[in-house]
Amino acid sequence: MLYKKMTGVPAFEAFELNEKKAKYCLCIPIINEGERILNELKRAQQHGIHELIDIIICDGGSTDGSTDIEKLKALGVNTLLVKKDSGKQGAQLRMGFWFAFERNYEGILTVDGNNKDSIESVPLFIEKLEAGYDFIQGSRYVKGGKAVNTPLIRHLAVKFIHSPIITLTARHRFTDSTNAFRAYSMKYLKHSKVKPLREVFTGYELLAFLSVRASQLGLKVGEVPVERVYPVSGKTPTKISFFKGNSDLLKILFKNFKGDYNP
Repeated sequence: MLYKKMTGVPAFEAFELNEKKAKYCLCIPIINEGERILNELKRAQQHGIHELIDIIICDGGSTDGSTDIEKLKALGVNTLLVKKDSGKQGAQLRMGFWFAFERNYEGILTVDGNNKDSIESVPLFIEKLEAGYDFIQGSRYVKGGKAVNTPLIRHLAVKFIHSPIITLTARHRFTDSTNAFRAYSMKYLKHSKVKPLREVFTGYELLAFLSVRASQLGLKVGEVPVERVYPVSGKTPTKISFFKGNSDLLKILFKNFKGDYNP
């Protein structure tokens, strides 16, 4: 089904491979992740994740064949959403969030689609949602978490720049704030002082904003241990260019600190 552009939601096409089966959904934003997303979905299937949660692929317009309907269905994917509009990660997530709102899920998990994250850790997030948490951040830096082959520059940036700024903004300590492996309750996402379906969130802005807003509003937040593994050799899978990407990221963090994204 094709959904035309709505206020705060990009135009997109939805391929529902199965009906809603779970209380929660897992939104995975991708674009041309190739074998990485397919391998991630295989791991999820091997650990029965597709039986615990509805997996929704939020595609930005991949052309590499990784979103073949039959492949995704065989790997336990519930729904494929394909963006037909402008915007990057933030637009893909808004598309997924709107679809999740329409389906009346009780909470949403997100994870990158590049097979760096321990997708088998999904049950830890579900446990926290069931315990009444509103925002759960996955962290490789808490007890039980693992940071494997993290590039030194990325490790230093997370530990000494990104997480301290997010912690200061959130007024709550977070140890791995760049990590997109996280969970949100619907109570949080539908709060009148959150409103995630806004067009200001085109790229990384939405993840930065949602990292801090829950604790600012006095909602229940926490972290769970996850594993994040970078390849030993070859190009590091990332959508952030070193100079422009990191410069833009810092601008977003400081705008977030000033409250520019608050509704």
